[in-house]
Amino acid sequence: MVADEQVIIVRKKASHGGHHGGAWKVAYADFVTALMSLFIVMWLMNSSKPVQDAVGGYFRDPHGTGQKKGTQLNGAGDAAIQKKQDMAKLKDDLMKAMAKMANYDKIKKLIEITVTQEGLQIELMEDPHGTFFELGSAEPTPTLKNVLQILAPEIGKLPNPLSIEGHTDSKPYSGQRAYGNWELSTDRANTARRLMESAGVGSKQVTQVRGFADRKLRKPQQPEDASNRRITLIIQYIPAPDPLPAIVTKGALPPVN
Repeated sequence: MVADEQVIIVRKKASHGGHHGGAWKVAYADFVTALMSLFIVMWLMNSSKPVQDAVGGYFRDPHGTGQKKGTQLNGAGDAAIQKKQDMAKLKDDLMKAMAKMANYDKIKKLIEITVTQEGLQIELMEDPHGTFFELGSAEPTPTLKNVLQILAPEIGKLPNPLSIEGHTDSKPYSGQRAYGNWELSTDRANTARRLMESAGVGSKQVTQVRGFADRKLRKPQQPEDASNRRITLIIQYIPAPDPLPAIVTKGALPPVN
């Protein structure tokens, strides 16, 4: 008699991951790369022109032999005035240039140049008799023309933007009824702009012409003092270019596990 035979069947579990184990990682990396590229393009479209030029220069010259550095990023070259110490030197240069005027000793107390947070500020203040403008008028005097003919060529050499402000004292304007201190301060600022543009300042260099009437008094405790009537020229700092994002500077994506 033959004993019952035991039949043992071994079933192997099929693995479905063997033939495509790491494929999803490659696809995911491609997706992340494409997404980051889209973000970079959108960022570049909203960035300033200097940043766009810098990024474009990197891809044209990845080894950096022609890389733009320092003040060249703002398109102004070595002449760019960005630091307070540079403004202090510019102040000295302008004062030396004006000192050559024939009547400078008589008007130097009416000219004040200071380095501020906004830039180099030049104030041309009136005296009770009117030094730079005819009294109650936007008509410039020969003194104002002489001063601006000295300042304009020097400022015109710079890449920095220029702001021009007009100010009055608090005395009510006694001229036309429809014309007051707001109009007078604005007209005087515009007169200074025209004189400076005709003497060497570029038309695109002037970025602001503003009239403040008596809202920014030089001497608030003496609102009718003649020195409150003034023209203010502000040679502004050049804004620093937008920083490049880490993805551009490092040029690599984090590894995908």
